[in-house]
This record gives sequence, C-alpha cells and structure tokens, in this order.
Amino acid sequence: MVDMAFYKNKKVLITGHSGFKGSWMCKLLAMAGAEVTGYALKPPTEPALFNLCHLSEEICSIEGDVRDLAHLKDVFNTVQPEIVIHMAAQPIVRESYKNPVYTYETNVMGTVNVLECIRLTSSVKSFVNVTTDKVYLNKEWIWGYRENEELNGYDPYSNSKSCSELVTSSYINSFFKDSDVAISTARAGNVIGGGDFATDRIIPDCIRAAEKKEDIIVRNPFSTRPYEHVLEPIAAYLMIAKAQYEDKKYAGSYNVGPDDADCWTTGKLVTLFCEKWNKATGDAVKWVDKYDGGPHEANFLKLDCSKLKNTFGWNPRWNVETTMEKIVEWSTQYMAGEDAAKCMEKQIEEFLNK
Repeated sequence: MVDMAFYKNKKVLITGHSGFKGSWMCKLLAMAGAEVTGYALKPPTEPALFNLCHLSEEICSIEGDVRDLAHLKDVFNTVQPEIVIHMAAQPIVRESYKNPVYTYETNVMGTVNVLECIRLTSSVKSFVNVTTDKVYLNKEWIWGYRENEELNGYDPYSNSKSCSELVTSSYINSFFKDSDVAISTARAGNVIGGGDFATDRIIPDCIRAAEKKEDIIVRNPFSTRPYEHVLEPIAAYLMIAKAQYEDKKYAGSYNVGPDDADCWTTGKLVTLFCEKWNKATGDAVKWVDKYDGGPHEANFLKLDCSKLKNTFGWNPRWNVETTMEKIVEWSTQYMAGEDAAKCMEKQIEEFLNK
C-alpha cells in the first residue's frame, strides 16, 4: 500500500482540492507532512467538507478555474510542484445533461490546460489524471472492464472523461515520451464516504432524508455500481504517483475499484445504510422506489482491477459494510456538532493502519 512517509516535504499540487474527494486527499497529505497547494473553485456545496475541516489552514488553497490557462500557468510557475494530481471536474452525470458545454470545457479543456502547464514546468516528475469508471463503452455485461477496452462514455460527463483520457494519451505521445515526467490515469468506481454533501448522489441523498426523518427516494434501485470508500482511490492515486516518481515504468492507466463482492445494487446499498443508520440512531429510516424517468444512466458497471493488484500488490482495505459504518459514524458525529476534522483524522489513521 502507499508509503505516506514518501510525501513528507514533497511539493504536491492538487486541482479540485475543495471538493469531497479533494478534501480527503488534502487531509491525508497534510497529515503526511506534504507541502500541498490546491487549485479549485470555491467548495461546490454548502456545507462543504473542506470548510468544516478548516483545510485552508493546513494547505495553500488557491481559488481558480482549470479553464483559466493563464492563471493556472502562474500557479505552476510559483509553486514548482513535483507531483500533480488532477481531480478538478464537473463530476455529476445528471448535471452534465443540463450543462454539457460547461462539462466538456471543464473536463476536457481543463485536462489540456493542466497538461500544458506540466509541459512547461520542469519541476514536475509525476502526474496522475483522475478520471472515472464511466470512461468505458458500457455494454452492460457482467464482466469488469479492463484498461485496454474501448473508451466511449455515453452521457456528457462520462464521454468528457473518455476525452480526458485521450487528451492525456496524446500529450504523452507528443511531448512526454522521452521526458522525465511519468503520467498515469486512474479510473475509480463510485466513491462514498463521510462529508459528501453533493446533490444527485445516493449516500448524501440518504443522509439528508435520514436527518429529516423522511423516506429515502431511490431512482434506480437495480443499477449495479462498484462502491468504495473515498480513501481507497485516494490512497491508490498516491501509491501510483509515488511509484512512477521513483520509476517511470509504473506509468500507465489503472482501474481502481472494489472487489466483485462490493459491486452492489443501489437498493442493496441503501438497505445497508438504513440498517446501520437505524442501529446507530434508533431511528426507523426506510427507502422507497421512485423511478423518475430521468436521463440515461448505466445500469450495470464494474471494473477489473487485476492490473493494479498485480503491479502493486494492492487490495481494497474496507468492504462496503465497513465503509457504511464509517459513513454513519462521520455523519452522526457531524450532526451532533462534534469535530469533523478529528473524525476524519481518526478514520484515516484506521485505514492506513489496517
């Protein structure tokens, strides 16, 4: 697994640091003693995990848009990062149907701009572009997708991330083949965890409903997704970034997902949430099936992570049961007015020491 001691005093630039995944990444790196600079828009939700944990006091947080190449260049020139993790994105499928142009601008041209800055910044040695499990042409079959399969996401979000992969490949071939910069893409499954306040995501929807003691509305209970705790992919990104920093042979594309046993239907996941929540709180929360006839979303999707496992000896640490316990722990403590950052730190330590 990832050796966090490697990151002490390393200069790491994270795009999209103010979001849910970015906040967990910042906290993990700050605990490791890294010199972290974040570049992102203001946190996308209110409340926001980034603000709740006062992460702007632990890292250098810069407000900026990845579509703004001039500003991004200035930041790279000033920071001179050694490692870059690109997570800035418009990440919601349903939102991409409402705002396709913004989604493509952010997810495609944002990637172009980050890669252009890396091309012009000699300090960078390792770059990980975070995409998604939805980059593949989804044939709704029972097998997990491998890294060499066709990239062609259906909806604007998924497709823009497929494009981001192609942009990365082109830059590697055109500019980085003979350079010292190691570049990988990481395709993660459905990430869940404490502190996600986004709309149109199943776990935040569950928590909002439970807090109000309302029924949880589930749009598509029979869709299957590879669910994993947020720390799983973040740790994998950092593991890849370290390995290729030390040896460029590790650069490539990697699926980052749970074992097959944790590819659950949404209905099964929400049932587990209700069980864990009700046990912790004494409530009687339940869910109801209300298909809303919304835009196309994949029904069946899972990843084959053999490459990551065989290359690095990687295995997921927390299954869905444990993950849900951590989500309920974080959420109930937050609702009780306890220190969100302390719970976050506790869970990171438990994860790393498992």
